[in-house]
Amino acid sequence: MRSLDRREFLHLCGATGTALGLSQILMPDIIEAFSGPAAGHPPVVWLQGGSCSGCSVSLLNSVGPEIGEALTGVISLKFHQTLMAAAGDQAMDVLGQVRKQYAGQYYLVIEGTIPVAADGKFATLGEENGRAVPFVVRVKEMARDAKAVMAVGSCAAFGGIPAAYPNPTGSKSVGEIIRGVPLVNVPGCPTHPDWVLGTLLHLIHYGVPELDALKRPKLFYNTLIHDICERRPAFDEGHFAHRLSERGCLYKLGCKGPMTYADCPSRKFNNNVNWCVGANSPCLACVEPSFPDDSEPFFIKMKEYGPAGTATPQPHTGRITGGGN
Repeated sequence: MRSLDRREFLHLCGATGTALGLSQILMPDIIEAFSGPAAGHPPVVWLQGGSCSGCSVSLLNSVGPEIGEALTGVISLKFHQTLMAAAGDQAMDVLGQVRKQYAGQYYLVIEGTIPVAADGKFATLGEENGRAVPFVVRVKEMARDAKAVMAVGSCAAFGGIPAAYPNPTGSKSVGEIIRGVPLVNVPGCPTHPDWVLGTLLHLIHYGVPELDALKRPKLFYNTLIHDICERRPAFDEGHFAHRLSERGCLYKLGCKGPMTYADCPSRKFNNNVNWCVGANSPCLACVEPSFPDDSEPFFIKMKEYGPAGTATPQPHTGRITGGGN
């Protein structure tokens, strides 16, 4: 079995990944290097709170059946309430078993916000003594013994749509709830499968990746979309679309590319088929903590940036949650 050092892995996630999609090269390079008894099959627990399950759907939309082998051969996905066959007490017993057997060794993935209003009753997971257990209690309980935590999706990382004004459920990001454990934010609405798999594999095999100020992996969130967008030449030439069906830069139709850090233009979604601007929709900055409150109105030019191309925006006026320990 071949080994895969960090430099090779980063190359697969970056240069090769943007050309083919990391999910399409899981076989044979990553699976060969990371699977088998020597790899230890690190246990992973995936909890879902206030979300639409879109990030799980996006992950499963990765090229199959390789994604199945990644979830079973490269890691050991112990719990995922949407995917697992078990239900009820049989399913919930798994969480206790993981905490007991793998304390300090398992990785916790959280998808969705953590509602705290009304004593957390807006999202619950399982029961104890005949009473529903608030999701916030489960998260704190599982995070306490985790080796590291991944907040997958903008809802988990920054609050996202559930935490948008007026936020009646009191939804919070993972970083606002947990303390004392390494946290990595992997935002997106939804996330790209490469971002999730790449970050999780880096966490397991090489430790916490290099992060930006918002605890996002620089491997995927270090490039300004505006700088690598295929419509950047149109922007430079002053050729702007005035309707969504027109060719040209979408800046005047509310594109948030100048304020958004992600590699969507080169990586694309749906197995490297397309991305938002390619589908003639402005970038909505879904990977930023300002989404969705400060991304609105979606199809109106960003006033805070003034003239197109201004590098530094004015301070945001809406909700921003950075998510930290």
